[in-house]
Amino acid sequence: MSAGTAARPPESPVLSALRALGPLLAERLLGALELAVPDLDLAGAPDLSPYLGQPVAGRFGFGHGGQESQAVIAVTVLERLRPGAVELVTSLTRQLAGHQSVAPLLTVSPDATDEASIAAAHGAAHLALAVATARAVLGQWRVPAPVVDSPAAAVVGVAVGAAMLLLREAPVPAGYAAALLARARAQYLLPRRAAGSVSVSKHRFALVEGEVPEVTDFSGNGLVAVVAGGAVIRTGTAEGSVRVRLTVLAGPPPSAVPGWDEVVEVSWRAVAGQASVAGPNGPGDGQLLRATPPWPGDYRLRVHARGRDDADEGGSEDYELVVWQAPAAPEIVHQRTDRLGHRLRGEPEPARADRLERAYRWVQDSTLGIAATVTVVTGLTGEEVLHAFGADPAQPESLRDIDQDTTAQMSIDPWVAVLDTGTAVLAVEYNGFQGSYEPVLLRASAGGRAASMYWNVNAMTRLSFAEGGRLLASFEPPGEVDAGPAVTAALAALDFDDYRDKTGKGLVAVERFTGRGITAEDLSRIEAADIGFRIVPDLPALYPHRQPPTSAPPSRADEPPGPDAGALARLPEPQLRELAWWAAAEAARYAGLATDPDIAASITARALTAGAQWRARKSQLHGGQHRWVWLAVHHATNPDPVAAVTAAVDAARYAAGPHASELVDNARRQITAP
Repeated sequence: MSAGTAARPPESPVLSALRALGPLLAERLLGALELAVPDLDLAGAPDLSPYLGQPVAGRFGFGHGGQESQAVIAVTVLERLRPGAVELVTSLTRQLAGHQSVAPLLTVSPDATDEASIAAAHGAAHLALAVATARAVLGQWRVPAPVVDSPAAAVVGVAVGAAMLLLREAPVPAGYAAALLARARAQYLLPRRAAGSVSVSKHRFALVEGEVPEVTDFSGNGLVAVVAGGAVIRTGTAEGSVRVRLTVLAGPPPSAVPGWDEVVEVSWRAVAGQASVAGPNGPGDGQLLRATPPWPGDYRLRVHARGRDDADEGGSEDYELVVWQAPAAPEIVHQRTDRLGHRLRGEPEPARADRLERAYRWVQDSTLGIAATVTVVTGLTGEEVLHAFGADPAQPESLRDIDQDTTAQMSIDPWVAVLDTGTAVLAVEYNGFQGSYEPVLLRASAGGRAASMYWNVNAMTRLSFAEGGRLLASFEPPGEVDAGPAVTAALAALDFDDYRDKTGKGLVAVERFTGRGITAEDLSRIEAADIGFRIVPDLPALYPHRQPPTSAPPSRADEPPGPDAGALARLPEPQLRELAWWAAAEAARYAGLATDPDIAASITARALTAGAQWRARKSQLHGGQHRWVWLAVHHATNPDPVAAVTAAVDAARYAAGPHASELVDNARRQITAP
């Protein structure tokens, strides 16, 4: 752009349409057409140059992203150098498309019967018209060679953009709708599942073939009203969005599943099929569009709802819609328990259940909402709790700095913040889980009780209880737990089969067991103090060797390094012990650490020394040194001799690096030697 010129004008519709194709498709079209464009015969074509604006005088600069198509670059330059050229191509293409001599040439041949061929023929005809028009308007004009390499780039770029605009306005070819429906039917497979969110307005959304009708009477069943081409669902949320899961089955689903407040089954008739989940203000997420079978007929719809009573209290409101083809039948109410449903049906509302977990709903909107572990400890000081977690009380750091550091390194190195409340110590791990590990809980409960609740973004949880240095229970709820009266009392009346407020239920159990829960004020105090402590984690737990079932081949983790799966089991224990420590020594030798004092002392003592224990734990952190060597030494200490060999050799081969096959071969020879 020359100095002092006006700001760059807004992008034309043609250029916007061309960009929408993406650089790859634009380049493919240019490659297909660039050799044919210069050969177009323009004999008899009128001179259209008088209709173009005057070329821009002076000098200008032009810059573009390296990923842009040459066609996009050419059209951008054309709009700057020849004002009006793009608009003239678009206008003439549109007028010619409606001319009595040209319009018949744009019709699709009856030979094209499937959706792909009809669409291709329709698009090709309009693109051909746009290319011919652009060639006539631009003549021999081309973008200066240093900018793009293809002489035809401007013609093809303008033609593609203009054709896209024209196709948006053109009527759909005859037979296209039928072909599109035929393709949808051919590709429709059952079962079919989709999930997403849908906007809600005036307490409703729908599964319908068309617009969402205005329905206000839900007095029949309190949940769903059948309408033409679908059904409208009554929500607790007045305005906003709700989560919906849609399942289409070939036949009736099993009996209604637990965990839902209201479940109603109705019949509805599809006029054409392909109903969508939609709200009054627009459709739901893309996967919920045209989701039901693309055939007309009678269908059953089972609507599941939960959380309608909690819509104004920050609770989750969810729906599941199950559809299958079936003759019309009477309405069935499988479940009717929420207060809203009773109110809509004109029935007395049931008493509101006392749900203690509601007190923890603040967690989902806090900095702990996505993933965390909260551990409550009694009988220990804050410093003692830090030691139990493997942190050093003498090395505090900024909580925010630790978080930023681990995030920047994409590290999952553990760290913890603690708050001594006087009656208990709260240990909070942001996106961590050390408080759910048995060694930590055993140490933390040495002076009293410790309980923790862990949750993550994948909806995995773990609820743990320990007392007097003994683990009472650690499980993912729901689960069968028989851990004594204290844990039973902590879990009493908490319905983990209903996934709502699962984190809150776990925190209620922690509070009951320890006598202290965490509050929003507690978390605010922790974050205001801005103090955290890095954790040096415990080494991996040592498990006995697990023999795979004889009916199935062993997995890699179960398979010993020898050719015979039973070879290790036939060796005497002293030989197995020697082999495990040989593997640890080989790992150290290949890594150049054979003379390291801590490693040498551990191999001699057949146990990790105090110094080696600390270094082995630190090696597991992000950027830790010689991780596999230390793991080999650690695994060699396994009380189970077969597990000691398999795990030590497995770790040692990683430490050996390019010499892994040599180490494994040597291990095999020792196992199978007579």
